[in-house]
Amino acid sequence: MLQIEHVSKTFNPGTINEKKALIDLNVSLKDGDFATIVGSNGAGKSTMFNAITGAFYVDEGEIVLDHENITYKQEHLRSRSIGHLFQDPLLGTAPHMTIEENMSLAYLRASNSRHSFWGRSRKKERDFFREQLSLLDMGLEDRMKNPVGLLSGGQRQALTLLMATMVTPKLLLLDEHTAALDPATADKVLALTRKIIAERKITCLMVTHNMHQALELGNRTLMMDSGHVVFDVSGEQRAKLTVDDLLEKFKDNVGKQLDNDRILLSNS
Repeated sequence: MLQIEHVSKTFNPGTINEKKALIDLNVSLKDGDFATIVGSNGAGKSTMFNAITGAFYVDEGEIVLDHENITYKQEHLRSRSIGHLFQDPLLGTAPHMTIEENMSLAYLRASNSRHSFWGRSRKKERDFFREQLSLLDMGLEDRMKNPVGLLSGGQRQALTLLMATMVTPKLLLLDEHTAALDPATADKVLALTRKIIAERKITCLMVTHNMHQALELGNRTLMMDSGHVVFDVSGEQRAKLTVDDLLEKFKDNVGKQLDNDRILLSNS
């Protein structure tokens, strides 16, 4: 499904601000894999996501999605088959547009439809949006004419998740998408995430700072440091690991302790 092979990316090369963000990165996902990702600050987790979505072109290597080489495919074309959620609930939606308008734009982009939602099929699509919103159990199906900017952070993140998966993407990228939410709201959005991924069998990569989530969610756990994967575990071996085991694996493979304060605090 997804192959990242020998990918490297250096920002500001040859300057005092040179940063080697990805170094010979290799990741392979099978169809239906749900892999969690943890790592140190600056390990390259978000940079890897941006490389996949086409926010920039990589310097070396290639990225293949569903047997298509997308290494140099334009970002807006990749967005038709890749869903992407960010840590900030304000990203991913247009605050001055209504819920219905945001969903319409997301649907058009992902479905690659040539027909405008302002045409004959608008009522049919509006009914579809209402049905999808009802799945959130947040009452948003009765607020479709409200601007998205009036929603709470949790409501916006749940809406963004729905928009990213309304038309099932080939790949879903979740970049700490519950980290900015209060615990109760985060749990609700995370439960919704698990439900949608399981029901639609979506291939997913999820960055998290919560080590318990890293071991409990999905079927694989990846650890990153200095722009590449340093540990990849799944199956029975993963099922037997504790958080302390995972931290020790990181130390064994990298030669240092994990230095992400948010991770350490979330597991203390």
